[in-house]
Amino acid sequence: MVQFINLVAVLSLSLCFYLLPHTASAQLRQNYYANTCPSVENIVRAAVAKKFSQTFVTVPATIRLFFHDCFVQGCDASVIIASSGSNKAEKDHPDNLSLAGDGFDTVIKAKEAVDAVPSCRNKVSCADILAMANRDVIALSGGPSYAVELGRLDGLSSTAASVNGKLPQPFFNLNQLNSLFAANGLTQTDMIALSAAHTVGFSHCSKFANRIYNFSNQNAVDPTLNQAYATQLQQMCPRNVDPRIAINMDPNTPRKFDNVYYQNLQNGQGLFTSDQVLFTDPRSKPTVNAWATNSQTFNQAFITAITKLGRVGVKTGKNGNIRRNCDAFN
Repeated sequence: MVQFINLVAVLSLSLCFYLLPHTASAQLRQNYYANTCPSVENIVRAAVAKKFSQTFVTVPATIRLFFHDCFVQGCDASVIIASSGSNKAEKDHPDNLSLAGDGFDTVIKAKEAVDAVPSCRNKVSCADILAMANRDVIALSGGPSYAVELGRLDGLSSTAASVNGKLPQPFFNLNQLNSLFAANGLTQTDMIALSAAHTVGFSHCSKFANRIYNFSNQNAVDPTLNQAYATQLQQMCPRNVDPRIAINMDPNTPRKFDNVYYQNLQNGQGLFTSDQVLFTDPRSKPTVNAWATNSQTFNQAFITAITKLGRVGVKTGKNGNIRRNCDAFN
């Protein structure tokens, strides 16, 4: 009878782990490759630093690639897969077309560097390389460094259809943001912390044109926008601007990963509605005010949030593999 009860307990526990979407993180750990490729973090860091020295775009491009990967089918490098034959991959969904090529190139170059070491070849997943590269570009641009949990496998599918409704939009309000992040096991505090990645981001004019030209019947310009900033945006993004034109999301320290993002929100300089709402909504405003004046508290909250993001939908066992080429299935 005791054995039967134990069996039931084990089965129940197994079922819980099967049903809960974020428990695969139990497989992740620091120094995962200590025995198979002990120098992997140094190899990736060197490859990322080389790419960073060629273009600063490496920073926002890699961070955004990691986020867009994790929010669609989990952190499994499925966003890097190229479309082929009849399969339209994630990267070709409209929400991903603006992902800068430098992010993809960063991961592919780092993978090549890792696989150039014979003992490491085909031992390290593209998903883990992306997670490490994300950490490295944040540190290179002045943000906090942190230990990355590793042990993800690469996903076995990538479809544009899977992206629908999974990524935050620039017009989202706080309820919409909280709902989307909660679906990935992330709290409002995590969401506010991760939004600070916009401190090094850039955006095409079309993503916020409504805020500076046709916000509402009463106000052509969004009244939550700083007036001088709105005028500056209109100068940089005139009507019928070249759709390829992109501007910095942080008008003050665009090449530094810092808490100035929150100071900008206090000054009405959040580029997207989804940025500025963090300050205008009384539920999130206290967090913005706290982090605007305390970079250390923000850094700790960001490390917590980015670590939790890296645990979303991790593939293990038969649900993944280690790709030979990051942009193609084996």
